[in-house]
Amino acid sequence: MEKYPLSPQVESLGGGCYAAISEEHRFGTDAFLLSDFANPEKDTKAADLGTGCGIIPLLWHRRRLCSSIVGLEIRPEGAELARQSVALSNAEDRISILCGDLKEHRSLFPAASFDLVACNPPYKMKGTGIPSATEAALTARHEHTCTLDDVCKAAAYMLRFGGRFVLCHRPERLTDILCTLRENALEPKKVRFVMQRPDKAPWLVLVEGKRFAKNGLIVLPPLYMEDENGLKTKELQKIYKGWDET
Repeated sequence: MEKYPLSPQVESLGGGCYAAISEEHRFGTDAFLLSDFANPEKDTKAADLGTGCGIIPLLWHRRRLCSSIVGLEIRPEGAELARQSVALSNAEDRISILCGDLKEHRSLFPAASFDLVACNPPYKMKGTGIPSATEAALTARHEHTCTLDDVCKAAAYMLRFGGRFVLCHRPERLTDILCTLRENALEPKKVRFVMQRPDKAPWLVLVEGKRFAKNGLIVLPPLYMEDENGLKTKELQKIYKGWDET
């Protein structure tokens, strides 16, 4: 029996973890893929920038990964949902939520204090695409409150020597991503494309940069979401369920 009664505003993630969500603060497949791609170790000190309802810290906690996790969210209502999610998941001893602007990272965090930083940033450059109808959607989807460079600068400051920064983004921004990572001493080390099926173009790219690392990029095999029958692949099912579940 589940400990907390579920409503349309609370979603079970399995493993005793729950996400409090709203119409403006939800999560998608990209969050599951990024949390898995990050692959933190159990003693990792991690941070998630733009955490929204806290989905990535919760997914790490679900697998009992990381010794401590900080989620940073700029919108107060999103940060409050994340705190509710942490409380519902009995994860206060491992996850802390801050409300703040990642551009103010120097006043929020000590330098070189994290092993891993993750971010699911806004995908659209400011001034491109159809503007979102609400302030929350504009913040989530467009570089309205932060740019890719802002995100990389924050991650570079927060990471120790050799620490890892992981992000997901649209493939058409890959050149911008790799150049911006290197400009901020986050050497691109891994790239993985996500495809609906082998006959489709990638819709997402997962990238890892490492603080002050030597050059040398590994392009990993693609992650396919569907098999030839249109069913979720075994790898995607495993990512959704979490490694702590059978």
